[in-house]
Amino acid sequence: MDKATYLRSALASKKPSVGFWLTFAKGPVAATILEGGGFDWVLIDAEHGQITDADYFELNNIVASRGASPIIRVPNAEEYLIKRALDSGAHGVMTPMCHSAEDAKKIVAWNKYPPKGTRGFGPMFSAHSFHGMTQATYPAGADSHLLVIVQIESKQGLANVEEIAKVDGIDILFIGPYDLSKFLGVEFGGKEHEAAIAKILKAAKDAGKYAAIFCSSGAQSKMRLEQGFDMVSICTDVGAIAAEFDRQLAATHGVEMGKGRSVY
Repeated sequence: MDKATYLRSALASKKPSVGFWLTFAKGPVAATILEGGGFDWVLIDAEHGQITDADYFELNNIVASRGASPIIRVPNAEEYLIKRALDSGAHGVMTPMCHSAEDAKKIVAWNKYPPKGTRGFGPMFSAHSFHGMTQATYPAGADSHLLVIVQIESKQGLANVEEIAKVDGIDILFIGPYDLSKFLGVEFGGKEHEAAIAKILKAAKDAGKYAAIFCSSGAQSKMRLEQGFDMVSICTDVGAIAAEFDRQLAATHGVEMGKGRSVY
């Protein structure tokens, strides 16, 4: 499994791990974007995207077949949602709104088979997105190779981030910067916001965990990598499409683009 979990391998090699947000429940969209290479992971967004667990199996297989890790963001911290994502072949699960160490411990348990956790056993459709894996061989590497990712994006999560980061089994602390600014009631990109981001980054590093953050542009992701983040996104599928349509429409009318729409 180690050779097929692309994101884990990239993180272990200390290379910048770059991915993008998939919000469309259409495999050809992912396949087309991945055709040029350069991505270690794709976030399959079942929280805010137009994706449900009925789409997981196809999307996981398409993403993995292009050499990237499919990471599913479930809608909420629920055991059955995490189980459904893992049983469809996700290389890792991102759980939003982790507020405390107690939350983190539950999330870890839901991601692991007994005796480490409480994940139910039934990987009939799990191995297909791992090159060379079978239903029989998948369970042996699942606990140690699949990534457990929690999002720190609330006032409570920020206050408890050091304890969350210390929880055994958590691999990645992923910052949701937009929710974080709203929960804190501070300006996005302002001094207080950046201080909060720096606190989370430090907590992850101090605990020996990977630090990741959502970015909506290459410029943002470059800045975050230079700050020491291990894993960044560069855009969302819908944001990239909207931006390109705006650009081409402006060119058609011979006008300069403004700031455009507020699309991630």
